[in-house]
Amino acid sequence: MITIEQIKTGEVLAIAHCIRKEVFVIEQNCPEEIEWEFEEESTHYIAKVNNVPVGTARWRSTKNGIKLERFAVVKNFRKQNVGEALLLKIIEDTNQFEKKRYLHAQLSAKFFYLKYGLMPIGECFWEGGIEHVKMEL
Repeated sequence: MITIEQIKTGEVLAIAHCIRKEVFVIEQNCPEEIEWEFEEESTHYIAKVNNVPVGTARWRSTKNGIKLERFAVVKNFRKQNVGEALLLKIIEDTNQFEKKRYLHAQLSAKFFYLKYGLMPIGECFWEGGIEHVKMEL
């Protein structure tokens, strides 16, 4: 069973940081210094499968709208609807804002986001050594 919770404690945020470090810094070789930007101003979530933390994501308000970001699921739990559950929860929680919602999707995840109504905007670009495309809901 997948559960998604907004992170309320430093202890749970530390678990989310471990997941992000595993996925982005170690697995995808992203520069660690960019991984921890905007932590304080973001609303963070943890995904659990049978009460085991396996994924995380966050959102934050920017001058361009609500940015959904840092979607990470540990390798053994991918393709098990964890990313979907995180995305749907964040979309639901940000419905209250009268701002556009957007994200910078890794090109490999573009078709995942398309299934949930996010549309590519503009040209592809590089971020953290990985090709991305801006997508808006």
